[in-house]
Amino acid sequence: AAARAALAPRRRPAPASLWYTTVAAPYLDRTNATAVHAALRLGREVPAYDALGSVRSALGALRAGLGGADPALVVASDLRTGRPGSADEAAGGDGAAALLVGAGTKRSPVLAGQTAWGTATEELLDRWRRPGESFTQVWEERFAENRYRALAADAWADAGAAEADVDRVVVVGANARVASAAAKQLGVEASDVTVTLDSTVGNTGAAHPALALATLLEEAEPDQTIALVVLADGADVMLWRTTDALAAYRPARPVGKQLDGAPLAYG
Repeated sequence: AAARAALAPRRRPAPASLWYTTVAAPYLDRTNATAVHAALRLGREVPAYDALGSVRSALGALRAGLGGADPALVVASDLRTGRPGSADEAAGGDGAAALLVGAGTKRSPVLAGQTAWGTATEELLDRWRRPGESFTQVWEERFAENRYRALAADAWADAGAAEADVDRVVVVGANARVASAAAKQLGVEASDVTVTLDSTVGNTGAAHPALALATLLEEAEPDQTIALVVLADGADVMLWRTTDALAAYRPARPVGKQLDGAPLAYG
């Protein structure tokens, strides 16, 4: 559904490749992306690839899509589970997002161009799930918080974000407390931080970075520098510069309207 919305306007170019990413893959030992490929009725000449197993795989898929010369469709989805009564069960959400990336055309101009990508990687056993297990194991939050604050600062510096005069920032991670602490570590003004949808949709795992970026683009204005910070097995900081085309951009299914039309209640 997210991929169809991304390709809805006929003026948008057809993707030359498809990348699908999730932590909750329905199949192993076969390509899951081919199911999305078939649902979209893409041509046989369009390759479809998986990037599975971890939240950070979503960043790998996006980086691969951006690295090609032709348009790529990057689709991320996830189903989040948690032990009964756990923070994961309360804070998790199911969702999907799709991004069409690549060089724009006159009829379908680029909304935001990537200007920098900073990264910091570290072996950090804060969340894990062995094959066959239903629930994720979680390390003590305070230890993860300390490490991610340092990693976020390193990635922020690597991207040159301090010198970029960033207008809007969104920080996403597996834990809202860790993401909030990292935002403070970066010295970002509270008024410039975009809500991550954790309190409405919930944390959607592998889908959360793309979902947060889509929300950020809906709120941004032309000629602004926006930053997406993702904390997962390290830190990634992506800087984007919005274009004048953003003023006329009308998403097929705005995130805000989807939330207004689908209230959820738990008893």
